[in-house]
Amino acid sequence: MSTISIRQAALSDIEALSVLFDGYRQFYGRDSDVAAARKFLVDRFNHGESVLFIAHDGAEPVGFTQLYPSFSSVSLGRIYILNDLFVNELGRRKGVGAGLLSAAVDFAKEVGAIRLALSTANDNATAQALYESKGWERDDDFFYIYPIR
Repeated sequence: MSTISIRQAALSDIEALSVLFDGYRQFYGRDSDVAAARKFLVDRFNHGESVLFIAHDGAEPVGFTQLYPSFSSVSLGRIYILNDLFVNELGRRKGVGAGLLSAAVDFAKEVGAIRLALSTANDNATAQALYESKGWERDDDFFYIYPIR
């Protein structure tokens, strides 16, 4: 029987997060580079630039999500961008993704954010199904342009 636990990550979780983050990057076609993943995450921690949640199945780290703070000028409030959500093979089909999503929503509410936004690849049907099953709705009101890739 699996025992899934999810909590806000701390710097002491950096080694486990680095491996998960590297797996996430590989999922999106990047080469493995755990050292670069670690440096990126340490920089986010050291500068207070993101909030991470980590999921464990027992003692085994199996997933994470990362939120980046931002603001809405029009709404005059803090928003968070759920930029990354990943569950490795060991954690799939156990509710880990849904749990990480719930932790992100709960955190945003607790800190008074007015919005939590995310985007995913157009062909990531699994993630889209998860988000929609949790009540997230597709935004067709805005046109997004990316001049630099």
